[in-house]
Amino acid sequence: MSNPRLEAQDWALLLALSLLWGASYFFSKIAVGALPPLTLVGARVLLAAATLLLVCRLVGIGIPLGRWRDFLGMGAINNVLPFALIFWAQTEIASGLASILNATTPLFTAVLAHFLTRDERLTPAKIAGVVLGIAGVAVLVGVEVLSSLGSSVLAQFACLAAACTGARL
Repeated sequence: MSNPRLEAQDWALLLALSLLWGASYFFSKIAVGALPPLTLVGARVLLAAATLLLVCRLVGIGIPLGRWRDFLGMGAINNVLPFALIFWAQTEIASGLASILNATTPLFTAVLAHFLTRDERLTPAKIAGVVLGIAGVAVLVGVEVLSSLGSSVLAQFACLAAACTGARL
């Protein structure tokens, strides 16, 4: 038997998460008009790292500082590189188009999982689900943004490259 209160809370959390993620493209587009992309990426990563360190201290979780190289490598691959690509791309293309292109991350994840694992095979249902998700993002953002596909190809490729770095197994 399902708990209606829990379901409502889950939907509220999902809505809040969507607003935060979706709004980030809008605000990053505004920010790249005032600051260089790498400055924004640096500020974002430093702010996130400081917040994470503070939360870890408050809850009593120790940070294994002997693994700083691991943290630096993961931070570069999972944060600095993709956001540098996305922020630079947003100097050339609309934030809505950047968000649609970044919505291809699950597609890249599904393809990589198919080739790099034994138990995550691509199926027509998985492909349809990913394509439907991308189409949903396009509808939410506004399909008119897709009319600019083909112009600023390098910036669009940068968004797709960022989506590839976000593909995690």
